[in-house]
Amino acid sequence: MFLGLDFGTSGARACVIDSEKTIVWEQRVAYPDPAALRLSSGQAQTPTDWRAALHTLLSALPKDIAAQLQGLAIDGTSGTVLLCDAELEPVSPVLLYHDNRAQQQAEQLKTIAPDGHSVCTATSGLAKFLWLTQQSDINHAAYFLHQADWLTALLSGKPGISDYHNALKTGYDVEQLCWPDWVMALPHTHLLPQVFAPGEIIGHIQPDIATHFGIHPQCAIHAGTTDSSAAFVAADMHELGIGVTSLGTTLVLKQCSAQRIEAPEYGVYSHRYGDLWLVGGASNAGAGVLRHYFDDAQLAALSAQIDPLQDSPLDYYPLTKIGERFPVNDMRLAPLLEPRPANDVEFLHGLLQGLARIEAAGYAKLAKLGAPPLKRVVTNGGGAQNTVWKKMRERLLGVPVSTAVHSEAAYGSALLCLNG
Repeated sequence: MFLGLDFGTSGARACVIDSEKTIVWEQRVAYPDPAALRLSSGQAQTPTDWRAALHTLLSALPKDIAAQLQGLAIDGTSGTVLLCDAELEPVSPVLLYHDNRAQQQAEQLKTIAPDGHSVCTATSGLAKFLWLTQQSDINHAAYFLHQADWLTALLSGKPGISDYHNALKTGYDVEQLCWPDWVMALPHTHLLPQVFAPGEIIGHIQPDIATHFGIHPQCAIHAGTTDSSAAFVAADMHELGIGVTSLGTTLVLKQCSAQRIEAPEYGVYSHRYGDLWLVGGASNAGAGVLRHYFDDAQLAALSAQIDPLQDSPLDYYPLTKIGERFPVNDMRLAPLLEPRPANDVEFLHGLLQGLARIEAAGYAKLAKLGAPPLKRVVTNGGGAQNTVWKKMRERLLGVPVSTAVHSEAAYGSALLCLNG
C-alpha cells in the first residue's frame, strides 16, 4: 500500500493505492476558516493548520491499511515557503504561493540572475527566501523549506530536504542538478535544502509516529513534489501533445515536451520529468473565483442553464485579486468582473468563458514558445466535473477535452511512491 498526501489551497487529501494502482482508501479534510480562504486571505492558512490536517488524515487511516503502508509522499502548493528552527517550529511568516510582498527582492534578483530566469518574480521561492531572511529573526532559523518539505520532515525526522519540482522556482538548476553558484553567493544560503528527485526515498517514518498512528515501521518516506506536478502524474500522461489542465482554485496547464522551455516573462517554466520536460504555467485565475460567488449546488444548477455553444457577451478576466502570472505575467493586472448582470446564469456564463479563454491563451502561448502542437486536453481538479464548462472549453480550445480517470493530486503522490 502507498499513501499520497496532497496539501492544497483549501484543505488536504489522502489517497492510498495498492501495487496495481487501484485506490483502496481516500479521505479529505478542510483547513479552518474555509470562507476566509475562498476570499484569498493568506493569513487564514498556517503551518498549525497543515500539521493538524496531516494528523487528522493519518488518524483516519484504517488500521489494516496503515499497517501495510510501504511508502508515503506529500505534495504541496508550489511557492509556499517558510523558515523554521532545528525542531521544525516556524520562525517566520508563511508566504503562500500568490504572496507578492517580495517585489523588491525580485528586482534585486534581476541584477544577478541569468537573463530571463524564472526566479525574478515576487512570487518565486528565491525572492521569498530573500524577503524572509531580511525580515525574520534569522538567528533562530535553521531551514528554509517549502510546504511539502516541512510536512515531509515532520514524518521523516530529516529536515533540510526538498525535491527538484519544489526547488525549481527557488533557483535550483534542474539540468545540472545543483544549486548554481550565483544562488550560493547570496546571504544565508546555508538555510537552503538538499534536493532529491521527486519520489526518491529519503528515509523511513519516525518510530514514534509509526507507533502512534499504527503505520508500518518500515514505511518509506519519499521526496514529494508540487500539487500541480502531482496532478499531472495522477493523469498518467506521457505522450507529446497531450495537455493536462488542473481546474482547482487556480488554473494550471502542463504538457510533456522534448525540449525545456523557459519564458518567465510569460510565467512559463519547465520541470524535469524523467527524460522529458513538463512545460507549463499557472494562472491566478481559476475555480477560486467561482467559489467566491457560488457554492457547489448553485454552480451545478446555474451551469445546467447555460448553452456552452454560445458566446457570452461579457469579456471577463476573472481574478480574485490584483496580479496575474500566466499567460501574462503582470502583478498589476486587475480583475475584470464588470458589468455584472442581474441574472446569475449570465454572470456565471461570463466567468466560465473568461476562464476558458485564459486556458486557450495559455496553450497557444506554450505552442508559440515551442511546445508540441496540442492534440487533446485531459482535465483534473474539482472543475473537471462541470460538463457544460467542458463543452465550452472544448469549443474554444479546438481539441477534444476529457476528464482524467484519476484527477486528484493525492493519487499522483501515491504513484510517486509506487514508481519510486
